[in-house]
Amino acid sequence: MNENGSRMKRHSTSGRLVLLVDWLKNKMNPPLLILIVFFFLIWIGALLLTLPQASVSGESIGLIDALFTATSAICVNGLVVVDTGSVFSTFGQVLIMIMIQVGGLGFMTFGVMVAIILGKKIGLKQRLIIQQTTHSTSAQGLVKLSLYMVLIAFAFEALATVILTLRWQEEIGWGQAAYYALFHSVSAFNNAGFALWSDSLSSFAGDPVVNLTIILLFVIGGLGYLVVVDLFRKRSWRKLSLHTKVVLLASAILSAAGFLVLFFLESWNPATFGQLGAGERVLVAFFQGVTPRSAGFNTIDIGNMLAASQFFVIILMFIGAASGGTGGGIKINTLVVLVLATINTFRGGGQIHAFERKIAEETVIRALAVVMSSLAAVLVITLLLTISEGMLEDHFLEVLFEATSAFSTTGLSMGLTNELSPAGKVIVTFTMFAGRLGPLTLAFALAQKKRSSKIGYAEDHILIG
Repeated sequence: MNENGSRMKRHSTSGRLVLLVDWLKNKMNPPLLILIVFFFLIWIGALLLTLPQASVSGESIGLIDALFTATSAICVNGLVVVDTGSVFSTFGQVLIMIMIQVGGLGFMTFGVMVAIILGKKIGLKQRLIIQQTTHSTSAQGLVKLSLYMVLIAFAFEALATVILTLRWQEEIGWGQAAYYALFHSVSAFNNAGFALWSDSLSSFAGDPVVNLTIILLFVIGGLGYLVVVDLFRKRSWRKLSLHTKVVLLASAILSAAGFLVLFFLESWNPATFGQLGAGERVLVAFFQGVTPRSAGFNTIDIGNMLAASQFFVIILMFIGAASGGTGGGIKINTLVVLVLATINTFRGGGQIHAFERKIAEETVIRALAVVMSSLAAVLVITLLLTISEGMLEDHFLEVLFEATSAFSTTGLSMGLTNELSPAGKVIVTFTMFAGRLGPLTLAFALAQKKRSSKIGYAEDHILIG
């Protein structure tokens, strides 16, 4: 081929690439772009974790385990198939910490920060993506919100790092204490649940400084940036948005319920509370009552808890944290909307409202869709894990716990994670990915443009109940 022919071929190839990029910009909706970027971030992280430098032994941990770990970190889950502190080197642990931070804050938040530093303009397409990742109801003020998110995250993580460093420095020295404090602060604020101790935080079950610091981090992260910013700006209950009021009230009720139920149940369990004093029992019950809301840390062995406590934790994990936060689950907001709709139905119908504000019918339908699709996903994953792991009837609760924890990105486990088969690891990996993005995000990402029906059907009735 002559020089002119080669030049024409290069121009043709570059032209096709330009057309492809333009097509992607115009045709790809924000949820689909989020899905694709998360997918590639996970694979980049997985490939980096397969490097020999990422492990203590100097040998690769294998692609499946690396992919599982990268997915768990990016999706801020916390489930692990290899011990983070003993298997991964400092290089590997730092990679995991970076992935947790990126996954918790969202890649677009970091993109906004970089763009502002470089003096770039944030376009409409980027604003729509930010709106999708932050669950904001408006496209206005999103750039400022993204900056607030970064500042809030770094401020709380820095403060917690200082506190935990001072607490741990006598035991492990200043350097290691600072590193451990930073890792656990990032992990806690982003509701990831990764720990550098093999028993998570069980060694500090009765330590109020460690417990309260970690709880503060994952509770604030789970409430969501919209709530924190709203509290900071308005500082008055009457002026707060409906979203903030619902999240705060529901969070308080669920936290209190988690503490009271677990304290009562586990007080009868010698395997968990048997060796603890009265003050330690209160602290452990409070920690374990809040952590299922997607934090993933534990101060007692989950596998030794009573079956009733384990099932109650499954319920809390399925509910999860608040929309716009770093946690997972169906979200507190979703639960509140369905509870209000149910109460309203029992009362005879009418407007669904809360705090003197009407809740749109579309919101109720979306909430129902989230719950139904999430419930279906958990049941299917439970069935698949029961088959892939060959679990018997007496281990069913263990499988259901694992499936719920993976889908809700909580990261708690009764011990099944370390025993997963290759097929089970793949199933849980996909579950963590789907759970982090959410059923509706996945549906919107794969759906075509909305099509309004041109046919109007006659109304009829179906018997219910």
